[in-house]
Amino acid sequence: MRVLITGSTGQVGRALLRQAPVEHDITAVGHKDVDITSREEVEKAVAVAAPQVIVNAAAYTAVDRAETEREQAFAANARGPQILARVAAASGARLIHISTDFVFDGRAGTPYSADAVTNPLGIYGMSKCEGEQAVLQTTGCASVVLRTAWVYSAHGHNFVRTMLRLMKEKGQVRVVADQVGSPTSADSVARALWAIASRPRIAGVHHWTDAGIASWYDFAVAIAEEAVVRGLLAGAVSVEPIATADFPTPARRPAYSVLDKAATIGALGFGPQHWRNELRTVLEELQLG
Repeated sequence: MRVLITGSTGQVGRALLRQAPVEHDITAVGHKDVDITSREEVEKAVAVAAPQVIVNAAAYTAVDRAETEREQAFAANARGPQILARVAAASGARLIHISTDFVFDGRAGTPYSADAVTNPLGIYGMSKCEGEQAVLQTTGCASVVLRTAWVYSAHGHNFVRTMLRLMKEKGQVRVVADQVGSPTSADSVARALWAIASRPRIAGVHHWTDAGIASWYDFAVAIAEEAVVRGLLAGAVSVEPIATADFPTPARRPAYSVLDKAATIGALGFGPQHWRNELRTVLEELQLG
């Protein structure tokens, strides 16, 4: 299978490359190679790669900066996916597009199903929501939108790496305890994406996160505990729970963004590991350097 991966230098893009099945013919492009907001560049990349599947891992993910960088957010998260969808449709390629839990407002008390009503709270979520709609309206049953959440890895900018840095520097951190979701490793997302790529009958909106539920505070406590065990921290760290109101940010975040994965698990025939198991694997990778 010929696969074109956009956003290949990001967390999920790197994980996709690391896990790429040897029998596939992979073309990987980052932002410096192909600007997905340029139809000309996308058409050229598709013409060269002749992909049967396009996996779009490119995105603008600076949630707070998006509030003042609206144009950049919508360009990468809405206009880019629309161009990819149009070129994919014209070339006969299947598009798999990655989206986010931030398309929801967090007012639910039970996990969000794939067909739940979207209502993003900020510019980032709005731009990702518009990108979803563009992909689905353009390609219909020939595309997949995979929503995920709280993604981290041993590389790039993410919560795990930020917490480890702050814990080392300060010995204590204060972390929001009233926002709940499912921490998800980039490797886990990549496994789901490759499985979807190999199952052409899967279409429409799907959800994938690691198993289990946590607050950011729970996640930080686990990071501290597991990091001490692996020698990434010299000793115990104080993790203090705080309310969202105590840590104001430019962008509002959903208080509850747990995603219902049942339909995706059924379609794939396997489920995710618990988020703490995935965290251990990422910390072991950091331990090895």
